[in-house]
Amino acid sequence: MSETEILYNGRCPICTAEIAQYQKAAQKAGAPLRFSDLNDAPLENWGLTTDQATRRLHARRDGQIISGFPAFLIVWQHLPRLRWLARLMSLPGMHQIARISYDFVAAPLLYRLHKRREARQS
Repeated sequence: MSETEILYNGRCPICTAEIAQYQKAAQKAGAPLRFSDLNDAPLENWGLTTDQATRRLHARRDGQIISGFPAFLIVWQHLPRLRWLARLMSLPGMHQIARISYDFVAAPLLYRLHKRREARQS
């Protein structure tokens, strides 16, 4: 199985906490996942601007970029304790609800919080 790279925002405390859990589980399971903080990664290799990268989670597998909720499914599919969640959220209906919830509620909210934090730090 080829390695999947996960691109996340290491300046987001919520994202960092969640990714830390995934990293720990991936390491324990020997899952072929590599996690890269977008603030340290060469984004030109991803074909993303910093703004695009901070708006949602991204995964790259076999040269293909997967963004948003499908990137979470990829992570969960590799982690033994979360495979059930990946299967559940892949079901018709559940997938659409989860995708809409992430794309139109969670990701925009996290992005706005990130922008607010960045503005305060400037």
